[in-house]
Amino acid sequence: MRPLKTPSQVPRRRSAILVGMQLAVQAAILAVVLTGASRADDVQAKLGYCKDCHGPSAQGYRGYFPIPRLAGQQPEYLENQLRAFTERRRTNNIMFNVAHTLSPAMISALTANFRALNPNPIGGAPTQLVATGKKIFEDGVPDANIAACAACHGPEATGSGQIPRLAGQLYPYVIKELVNWGKERGQNPARPDTSAIMSPVAHSLNKSQIEAVAAFVSSLK
Repeated sequence: MRPLKTPSQVPRRRSAILVGMQLAVQAAILAVVLTGASRADDVQAKLGYCKDCHGPSAQGYRGYFPIPRLAGQQPEYLENQLRAFTERRRTNNIMFNVAHTLSPAMISALTANFRALNPNPIGGAPTQLVATGKKIFEDGVPDANIAACAACHGPEATGSGQIPRLAGQLYPYVIKELVNWGKERGQNPARPDTSAIMSPVAHSLNKSQIEAVAAFVSSLK
């Protein structure tokens, strides 16, 4: 038969239990805080890696190979494009190597960060083309059955959902993408995507029209 506890033993045991519970709660909170800090550090590290190429404010880089502006871009569009690289719907070996290492949570964090940025456009496009580009963007080219860019990309070229923002995008990058659309986008027939919407437009615009549209959208803030 176990001996009965004395009155002085009961409070001490309760006190020990309470202290143990408090320590456990504190440890759990600390673990959550440290995990959150670790994730935040990881996101910042990845952002720094992205900005090495895309610029410190994700404004893009105008070099021999133009690197696109990510600042202000639609998160859903960026997420879809990162998946397009890993699924080989879009060809770019460098971005394939980057994208396939990113978790869904990391992609969401990165795209939200880029969406919040809004640096001034880099500029550099021929100003004499802007007026012509504005007309094509707003009205299309009816004689060639080319729809207005604004119909999908919005009147200010800010995009929506999987339709990308064009405002402030680099002039040479827009030209490169439209000229090479059929070679770089929609490359996996087993996984059709929204790039098919732009395919007839990109193929219908001639080089001078492409340059004019690129000049206009690159001037927008």
